[in-house]
Amino acid sequence: MNTVHFPSLSQTILPTAQAVPEALFHLPEKILQFGTGVLLRGLQGYLVDKANRQGIFNGRIVAVKSTDAGDLSDFEKQDSLYTICVRGLENGASIEQDVVCASISRVLSAKSQWQAVLDCAHNPELRIIISNTTEVGIQLVNESIALAPPQSFPGKLLAFLYERYRFWKGSPESGMVIIPSELLPDNGRKLKAIVWELAHFNQLEADFLTWLSECNTFCNSLVDRIVPGAPDAKVKQELAQKLGYEDRLLIMTEAYLLWAIEGDARVRSLLSFHQADEGVIIEESIDQPRELKLRLLNGTHTLSCGVAFLAGFGTVREGMENPVLSQFISQLMLRDIAPAIPIPIDEEIVRRFAARTLDRFRNPHLAHHWLSITLQYSSKMRMRNVPLLLNHYRQTDRVPQYMAFGFAAYLLFMKAVKKEGEQFWGELNGESYPIRDEQATCFYQKWQTGPVDEVVHSVLSDTQLWDSDLSLLPGFAQAVSRHLQTMMKGGVKASLESFVSSINAPV
Repeated sequence: MNTVHFPSLSQTILPTAQAVPEALFHLPEKILQFGTGVLLRGLQGYLVDKANRQGIFNGRIVAVKSTDAGDLSDFEKQDSLYTICVRGLENGASIEQDVVCASISRVLSAKSQWQAVLDCAHNPELRIIISNTTEVGIQLVNESIALAPPQSFPGKLLAFLYERYRFWKGSPESGMVIIPSELLPDNGRKLKAIVWELAHFNQLEADFLTWLSECNTFCNSLVDRIVPGAPDAKVKQELAQKLGYEDRLLIMTEAYLLWAIEGDARVRSLLSFHQADEGVIIEESIDQPRELKLRLLNGTHTLSCGVAFLAGFGTVREGMENPVLSQFISQLMLRDIAPAIPIPIDEEIVRRFAARTLDRFRNPHLAHHWLSITLQYSSKMRMRNVPLLLNHYRQTDRVPQYMAFGFAAYLLFMKAVKKEGEQFWGELNGESYPIRDEQATCFYQKWQTGPVDEVVHSVLSDTQLWDSDLSLLPGFAQAVSRHLQTMMKGGVKASLESFVSSINAPV
């Protein structure tokens, strides 16, 4: 069987059906991308490739690998080509599409190739920067941008922009459009504020600050596409047989996609790839699609993942096939989350979005692992669900029981039983699982404080975690404690069955 390997562009051995038009390899680099994760490759990379094939955008992406995890060998061996397998349902029809994506020109390591990253600032055609460094990536770290490289993403971004400014002598035309994809409200505005503060920390000159403010556009944005990544070994082998080659970078995605960007006419002109797909929206305000996605899809995922994983379900699809967990997820979304969305949205729009989201969860083609959704669990809980919880209590003193149950499972998931180096591990049915959360140390310490009630109070009252004292919300701490004690005594699956049965029992 063939392997997707290109020792030179003239020796492409892809089957004819998946061949990449040679013209795509010669397009100029127009985008600098911080991150090489599956979402960036399955959404932005897919859209740029689609536009290029239609002769619209005509530009490629330089990707920057910022973390130490993994290496670049697969990208190098495959000339940064990778297969996107799109699978889903649309208006009742099955969607199956396989695309060899050629949107990435090369991948640079920030750690070992930082000067090459900075050299990209000299390219006059490179006018766009995108990123997805997870929610914890957009944080202020007071550091020198002379480091090679700076530790934080905002530090790397500022260093690049400063190099751009110096090389082009502050010309207005050299300004960039910067679009973070991290799932934070007002992500562009927050990133700009951090970069501005970091520029002052580095005592950069006034002319640069003027250029930074007046010639660069930081766009709030929202991304929505379920991209669980590489399929399991069995599915991967089946795909290799179907495609006629093996691809170590192959990813699966659903058919649905959304990239909503706040921008003006200049932004629309530069981001011409929006013409290739109606899923790209560039408007002056993206508040409504952002809230619908952040709360109904991401918020539901976050409040469900601990429940589902600890109840023994591996993937979202498996969870939705179970009538009890499916009912919990549906009712969590419709009864607790939807009414608590912080901005006014027509109920019919909310209902339609919720129904479509639940259908996406049921996609039979994707294996979206619950454990993957627990990555940076605490940050996601703070950004996605705490605003919902607070808004719920502005409307009523009724305890949101589905949220309380989900929060209890989150606390149980975060109960580490051992530490190896910097990695904390939880335990489920005698098997260890990784707790990949920047607050893992904090929770490890809190679980040593005493009885369950004290652990719950310690977590909920921690304003460093939530920016609010959640222990003051009427009845919430008591409900979380009650659910957590039940889970620890009888297991999460039995607790879930009892909870769903009791809460839906006739009065």
